[in-house]
Formats: sequence, C-alpha cells, structure tokens
Amino acid sequence: MNVPNLPPFRARPPWLTGDLQTVRNALCRDAPDPGPYARLWLELPDGDALAAALHEGSADRLLVVLIHGLCGCEDSQYVRRSAAFWRARGHGVLRLNLRGSSPSRPRSRRQYHAGAGDDILHALSQLNAQVVRSGIVAIGFSLGGTQLLNALARPEARDLPLRAAATVCSPVLLAPVARRMMAWRNALYHVWLLALMKREAEALAPHIPPGLLAAARAARTVYAFDDGYVAPMAGFASADDYYERCGLPPRLPAIATPTLCLTAEDDPWVPAETYRAIAWNSNPRLCPLIAPGGGHVGFHDASRDGTWADRAISAWLQDVLAESKSAIAA
Repeated sequence: MNVPNLPPFRARPPWLTGDLQTVRNALCRDAPDPGPYARLWLELPDGDALAAALHEGSADRLLVVLIHGLCGCEDSQYVRRSAAFWRARGHGVLRLNLRGSSPSRPRSRRQYHAGAGDDILHALSQLNAQVVRSGIVAIGFSLGGTQLLNALARPEARDLPLRAAATVCSPVLLAPVARRMMAWRNALYHVWLLALMKREAEALAPHIPPGLLAAARAARTVYAFDDGYVAPMAGFASADDYYERCGLPPRLPAIATPTLCLTAEDDPWVPAETYRAIAWNSNPRLCPLIAPGGGHVGFHDASRDGTWADRAISAWLQDVLAESKSAIAA
C-alpha cells in the first residue's frame, strides 16, 4: 500500500541501513522541544495512575495521543519529535506514559506489557471532555503500538471518541520478535535492551514478589525475562502463554477504528514477514504499510519535518477524515 501524496521513504545519509536508522535515536539527542505542557495523572481502577504530558492545541483539531515503546517514555526522542510535528499542525498532543515507565513510576506497582490495552482505555476515559471535543487519534510506537492494538480490539474502545489510530514498528506476533532479538546478529541490541528491562524491574522492586524479582535479575535472555518476570506478573502461565494470548491475529477483526499499521522492511527487531503473515483483509478498517526502509522506529529522511513515519500517518489520516466526511454527507 502506498500513501497518497507522499514520496517513498529514502534514508538520509549517513543513516543508510536499518541498523543505523534504528540507533540514530540513541546517538543523536536532537528531537525538538515539543513546548510547554500540563502534567496529568490518569487514574487506573487498581489505584495506579499513568503520567501524561498534555500540550494544548486548536479546538477544531484532533487530540494526538502518543504512546512510547519498550523501555521508553514521554521523553524518548521519537515521541518528542512526533509531538513537535503534530503541534506544528495545530493539534493538541498527549504524551502518555505507560504503567511502570519512569514518569509513571511514582504511582505504579506493576509494569506495562503488550496485552495491557485496558490501561490505555482507562487513561483515555479520564480525559476532560473539552480536551477530546474534536476526537482522538492514538499513535503507538513499537510495543506501545501492540498494547494500543490490544486496546482497540476491546469493546470499551467504541465508547471513546477515537477517530483513527496508527502503529509504528509494533510487534503483531510476539514470539518471532523475541526470537529475532535473541539472534546472533542482534547480540548488542539484546544486551542493551535486556539491561534496560532489568533496570525498569529494579525500579519497581518494593512492589515485586521476591521470587519474580530474582527471576528478572537472573534472566540471561529476553525470553527468560518474559518467562520469569513479565508473564507471571501479568497473570500468564509462561512466556509462550504471554506471546500467544497477547499476539494480535485473533484480535484484529474486532478493531472498529481505522488504523494504519506501519513497519519497515529492514527493521532489525520486528521481522517484516510477521506483517505479511497477517490476514489483514479480514478487517477493512486496518491498513498495513511496509516501507522499504526506516529501521526500528527510525524513518529519518531528508526532511526535518518530523520523520517519514509522521508524514505518512498525517497523509493517511487526511484521507481517512475525508472519507468519513464523505460518508456522513452521503
């Protein structure tokens, strides 16, 4: 699928490979400042709360909700860059921090996971009616997008003013992504990411059963970390049970929100084959897009106006909103 009125992705030198596109966000801390914001605490039913940064926008524009990925937060470079992109177009922006991420940690006793879509729905339901008066478009990056898709598949999502959604490089099948991360070619990524995951678990140590904390500390692979810590903390029997029950194929047909699912052919973490394995035509509201490059949540091209992914979502959103207006007029 091609996005109308948008040239194909072309990497900006020197970030010419999927790996270089991926690591740029860690190497270059040059995302624009998205500007002033109000701190919100969005309550969850079990007493935890999610921290969010709310930037005001024009009354007639959709509120753009940005959801970070694994070991990220509102200050991740891709979130800040996207926030500045949408604010420049007049949109209000909510940078939402998942449960257990660093901004949400003071009011978290548990960690986020791929299937915790109810956290997102509860958080969005807490927003003031004035903030969402023109509707919401939710955008999830990496694992945050997987959690968003799980949220959109829940019946409660239909009670929210969600006009559209998008995901960027989000796992749709969890087990193949875990295997890819543990592959020899990703050894450096694996060591780095596992260290970040352990750091997040350690930060919640006062709330974690000792046996699970010990398993997190002892894990030598992301699979072992998921098997000994993430899965039992979330109520799953094992990592395999977690991967199976939080994978997207059984849930995609239930999504009623128009959703763009964008990934890159050269993403070193999320195999493009997992996107080609999905029966997307089972739900016409879903729009898959595999770009020829971009790495994992990279998409750095010659334009400094956000990333190519930001502009692809914007172009697609304009088409979706135009079709919606046409349907209403008819």
